Amino acid sequence: MKFDIFFYEAFEEEQVALRRILPGDIRAGYSAETIQRSGHNAPPASLLSIRTQSDLPIDWHPAVHGVLARSTGYDHLLPIRERVHAPLLASLPEYCSRAVAEQAALLWMALLRKLPAQQRQWAHFNRDNLTGGENEGRTLLVAGVGRIGHEVARIGRGLGMRVRGVDITPRHKDIDYVSLEEGIADADVVVSSMNLTPDNRGIFAYSLLRHAKRGCIFVNVARGELAIISDLARLLAEGILGGVGLDVFNDEIHVADALRQDSPHPEAERLRSLALNPNVILTPHNAFNTTEAVWRKADLSSSQVLHFLQHGVFAWPLPG
Repeated sequence: MKFDIFFYEAFEEEQVALRRILPGDIRAGYSAETIQRSGHNAPPASLLSIRTQSDLPIDWHPAVHGVLARSTGYDHLLPIRERVHAPLLASLPEYCSRAVAEQAALLWMALLRKLPAQQRQWAHFNRDNLTGGENEGRTLLVAGVGRIGHEVARIGRGLGMRVRGVDITPRHKDIDYVSLEEGIADADVVVSSMNLTPDNRGIFAYSLLRHAKRGCIFVNVARGELAIISDLARLLAEGILGGVGLDVFNDEIHVADALRQDSPHPEAERLRSLALNPNVILTPHNAFNTTEAVWRKADLSSSQVLHFLQHGVFAWPLPG
C-alpha cells in the first residue's frame, strides 16, 4: 500500500493520538522503528515524518518530497538539507517546553535528594549517606534561556531558588544574565537547555566544569553533543560534580540503536558505565513525553501534514 504520509519513531501513545486526530481520508502508516531499523528498502510515502533518531538514506531523496520532524529542534535535519536534491523540511512549533522543563526539575531534585541511592537502600532500610539537599536558597544556572529554559527558570523560582541565566540573546527581563564561566562557578544546579550550534559542541567539558562548586548537579535536556561523557565521569570521580542527569546523548542515532539491540558502540559503552554511578540518572530522551505534550504534538503534526498535502509546502517550514 502506498501511503500519503509515513510516521517513523512513533511510539504507542503517539500513534493513538495521531490516528485520532488525522482525517480518515489520509492514508497514514506507522512504525515505532527508525528508518534504518524499519527494514524498508524504499520510502513508503513521498512525505515522511521522523523524530530525532532516523537517518534518511541518500538514495531515497529523489522519491521523498518532504520530511517532517516531530520535534521543535531541527539540528538533525540540517545534514539532510545540505545534500543534493534535499526534500522540503520542517519541524514543529513549540509543544513541550513545560514537559521538558519539568523533567529537568525532576532530575535535579532526584539527584539533590539522592533518590537512586534511597531506592537501593530501601531493601535494608538503611539511611546512611542519604542526607540530601533542599532547593530553597540554592542557585540554579539555566544555560540557554529560550522557551524551555525560561520554564526551567520559572520552576526554579517557584522552589525558592536563586536563578541566573546564560544566553547570547538576553531576551527576558526577569532573568539575571551572567557569563557561562561566572554562572558555573556560583551554581548549585546547572541545567543545559541551549540550542546546539557548531560553536557550542562540547561546551560542557572538563575545562569548564572543573570550576564548578563542589557537589554541583549537572542536567542536560538539550542535545547530547553539548557535553562530553568521559569528562562528566571524571568530574564525578573527582567529587566536583555531585550528580549528573541526562536525557539526551551524543551520537544518539547510533547510541539508541546500540542500546535497543544490546550491541557494542563506544559511546553506548561509556554511558553504560556512567549509569552504574549512584549519582547518575539517565533517561531515554523522554523529557517531552507527557500526555499533554503528546496530544499537542499530534495536533501540530496533523496541521503540518494537511498543509503539505494540500499545498505542497509546510505551514511552518525549516528556518533559513
